[in-house]
Amino acid sequence: MLSRKNNLPATTKRNTLIVSVALLALVWGVFGQTCSHQFINYDDPLYVLQNPHINRGLSWPGVGWAFTHVHSQNWHPLTSISHMLDCQIFGVQPGWHHFVNVLLHGVAAVLLFVALRRLSGSLWASAFVAAIFAIHPLRVESVAWISERKDVLSGAFFMLTIWAYAGYVRAPSVARYLTMSILLACGLMSKPMLVTTPVVLLLLDYWPLDRLRARSTWTKLAIEKIPLFALVVASCVATLLAQNFALGSTEHLPLSWRINNAVVSYFDYIVQMFWPQNLIPFYLHPEGRLPLWRITLATAVLIFISAVAFIRRRKNPYLIVGWLWYLIMLVPVIGLIQVGLQGRADRYTYLPQIGLYLALAWVVRDLTTGWRRREIVLIPAATLVISTLSILSWRQTAHWRDTESLWNYTLSVTPNSDIAHTGLAGILFVQGKVDEAIEHYRRAIEMRPGNSGAQHGLASILAQQRKVDEAIEHWKIALEILPDDIEASNALALMYFHRGDYADAIAQWKNTLRYEPEDGDAANNLAWVLATCPQAELRDGKQAVALAEQANRFANDTNPVVLRTLAVAYAENHQFDAAIAAAERGAQLAQATGQESVATDLRRYIDIFKQRQTSAP
Repeated sequence: MLSRKNNLPATTKRNTLIVSVALLALVWGVFGQTCSHQFINYDDPLYVLQNPHINRGLSWPGVGWAFTHVHSQNWHPLTSISHMLDCQIFGVQPGWHHFVNVLLHGVAAVLLFVALRRLSGSLWASAFVAAIFAIHPLRVESVAWISERKDVLSGAFFMLTIWAYAGYVRAPSVARYLTMSILLACGLMSKPMLVTTPVVLLLLDYWPLDRLRARSTWTKLAIEKIPLFALVVASCVATLLAQNFALGSTEHLPLSWRINNAVVSYFDYIVQMFWPQNLIPFYLHPEGRLPLWRITLATAVLIFISAVAFIRRRKNPYLIVGWLWYLIMLVPVIGLIQVGLQGRADRYTYLPQIGLYLALAWVVRDLTTGWRRREIVLIPAATLVISTLSILSWRQTAHWRDTESLWNYTLSVTPNSDIAHTGLAGILFVQGKVDEAIEHYRRAIEMRPGNSGAQHGLASILAQQRKVDEAIEHWKIALEILPDDIEASNALALMYFHRGDYADAIAQWKNTLRYEPEDGDAANNLAWVLATCPQAELRDGKQAVALAEQANRFANDTNPVVLRTLAVAYAENHQFDAAIAAAERGAQLAQATGQESVATDLRRYIDIFKQRQTSAP
């Protein structure tokens, strides 16, 4: 039961500090190596590298975008803002972005320890749970992958929410409840995975807070959390709206397939907790190919554990609390309602497995209560477990040092991973190993034609090789799979333009702007076509001006290429004085920045506009 004493003994305070420092040392000892790691080509471009809203740094327009737009098929504005802040302070330097991930994970581990100690009063059991959470190999994906900032950030807010809840229970007040609610809201705005938090708090009411002294108390405690459930509902609505265009979906799969995969995933996560080997970034959904023996075994184990936890709920309440914590927190990502093609993912265990660690730690604590000098056994055993997991996590983290290392490792574990072939092809293309890249892209497409990344990547190489028609076909397939792939949409439009298919180019750029209204490249290119198209019936000077002015605002009136588009758009709309002014400013900027060809082009346009002529044929 929660202690109501506010003043901790000096020894307890000292031990708390020692454990906190040790947890931070563990985290940095295992994950500190990531400060020398690179970005990888799996989601990092979408989250940071190729996202101008992020890599421009922190600004009020950027904050507004974070709260009003979808970022990588998710609505997590605080995560987006944290990436902006990194770029503002550190620029696009991967080591510092990794540093922040590790820092947040270390903070989350310490907060978990402090919250559990505050809830239970047990210092060493809480320390062991926090240590396992801190360095288990299943944490590697969440910490070593910059794109998973949402895990470590939401994790820190989750721990703070639990800590604040313990304070509220000790001394209820509106201020403490409001503090807890704000922390939960921040967690939800970091990652919607926290939607089950109010239920976790109800579990903590059962144990260790022991607030359930009568059957009617369940209702009272549930009513107490209505504001928290309201926050959860709002987060769910935002998430469902954001994920309408997510990459792939398994919702079309029969419900029985999804249930079978969910049951086996619950079991597999437990196996990985005890035997964390062959961990990879992407486990493809089995889509009904699970053998019956696996489904039967997983079902039997889950039922057995559930029965034991229920039967022992009075004598060992932490069993039912820890087990339900695990089951319930995984519900949003277990695949019954799922966005994406993954069957499961290591990162999904970041918070749910705390429940299992909690149950195991307290089982050991109770079973050894009567032992004389039990520390002689427990301290070496705990040290061995923590050391072993630390070594495994260190090795697993090393695989994430760069793109090529990650995908080569993944293919060594699962040679038939189309995701790994696609990722490896991408870095080979960057390295100039074009033939090898094509081979991996084609293998990925052969394994799964619905791999939009492979279709897009292969199209890019074919376009570079001037195989225009084939490139267009692959880009069209990529966009059928992922309609909001802005990069592919822009590339396809540009390919139509160079081929002379102006109507298709216009339609494609309009489609790009439908998904991303603030895409400056699409706005500029569409304005150029509408102002200069050789087919007079496709020109639209008024719309060209509106789009060019929009693109110029995005460029802060500092891009001579965009100013050139603005100038020809004004001219097409017979606003020749404005056209001359825009062209003169563009020429000055081009000259100052060494863009001689652009400057020459703009001076030619100035002469044309002074004769009250447009640039169109």
